Amino acid sequence: MLVILSAWISVFPTILMAPAKHMWTLATSQGFFITFFSLSWMFLQDFNFANPLFLIDKISGPLTILTCWLFPLTMLASQSKMRLEPIDRQRAYILNLTFLQLMTLLAFSTPDLMLFFIFFEASLVPTMIVITRWGAQERRLEAGMYLAFYTMLGAIPLMIWITKFYSTHGSLLPTLTHTLHITQTATNYPGLFWAIYNAAFLIKLPIYCLHLWLPKAHVEAPIAGSMILAGTLLKLGGYGILRTSPLLQENDLNQTLPIMLIAILGILATALLCLRQTDLKSLIAMSSVSHMNLVVAAVLISSPWSYSGAMVMMIAHGLTSSALFCLANTSYERTNSRTMILLRGMLLIFPLAGAWWLIIMLLNMGLPPSINFAGEVLIMLSLLNWSPIAFLIVALNLIFTTAYTLYVLWATQRGPLPDHIKTLFPFQIREHLLLSLHILPGLILILNPELIL
Repeated sequence: MLVILSAWISVFPTILMAPAKHMWTLATSQGFFITFFSLSWMFLQDFNFANPLFLIDKISGPLTILTCWLFPLTMLASQSKMRLEPIDRQRAYILNLTFLQLMTLLAFSTPDLMLFFIFFEASLVPTMIVITRWGAQERRLEAGMYLAFYTMLGAIPLMIWITKFYSTHGSLLPTLTHTLHITQTATNYPGLFWAIYNAAFLIKLPIYCLHLWLPKAHVEAPIAGSMILAGTLLKLGGYGILRTSPLLQENDLNQTLPIMLIAILGILATALLCLRQTDLKSLIAMSSVSHMNLVVAAVLISSPWSYSGAMVMMIAHGLTSSALFCLANTSYERTNSRTMILLRGMLLIFPLAGAWWLIIMLLNMGLPPSINFAGEVLIMLSLLNWSPIAFLIVALNLIFTTAYTLYVLWATQRGPLPDHIKTLFPFQIREHLLLSLHILPGLILILNPELIL
């Protein structure tokens, strides 16, 4: 772990001193170097690595690897637009993204409750800078404000809970896993208590009703911002909920029923909202909310199967939604528009890109035998065990997801080419490499899903 941390930190001097010509190449290659090192946790140590500084187990391990994996991919995706900017701004951009991914990595791998909270909140600052400085539209400041206010308001109850814990036990040093065995505080309203101290995580995921910052942030963010937001920052919320889930006792599910109902409503409502979107990035953001609400429902059921389903779902969603944002970005770079009606007929010009769209949309839909499908099946079976009625309601989501998947494919790929498009530069090898590296881990995990279960 220390090797990987030093490799991350060495990115900073490399970028500061690298000549302009080789800066992006060095950043990307260093990112891949870190990624291949991080894979050693999976194969050599089987996600069983703990000391006073770091904790890599079955929950944090896959998410740390996902964070390391997405870093070089964000470098690959950002190059075409960012190369046009002055060199100092390019350096600032890469350093900012490196800092953001480092904070996320440390949040996933710290065993200490207070440090987790600090890193969880520290990731907000570079995210805001990326959105408000490098966003494309004039509403990017509004998106940054939404993100900041939602995150900070959710963090207050979490901080009070951590402070209370500190005053009771005199220390925040026990690892997150030990913490939970000694904080089973007696309360008259366990469901409300759970919802309040998890508010920060529920906003980060985000649960329906607290999700309004996400479409704004995604639409305004540059490509790297969208990829990191969908790929790893939303997973911070899921990770926090999974870590604190042992506080939910068997009989607490009746207490947390309102949250479960909101999550089920969110799964269906956001999938239906996808059918009304005209903006491609907004649609992908809405589908993220739908998938993340499934994770909330799974954690609330709190059975081994539902935990496995939530974990698989988070990894699968991190890869597919990031790939979808990359695809949306390839269209945006060529047409300067995210409106789907203006992107139609792409299949005629980019047949290979049409194949990428089809594959990634089918993965997002949860087509067997993808890991997205495995995650959904595990969550659905847990729901069926808990309540057959809830299962039938959530099963409608499969129809709605299929509907908006077809809608996206029809709107962007089929139909006549718009008159205003005269020339489009062809797909580059960099973009094909980027998309194949998003799909590759998913394909490997189809063959060996135990790696993340």
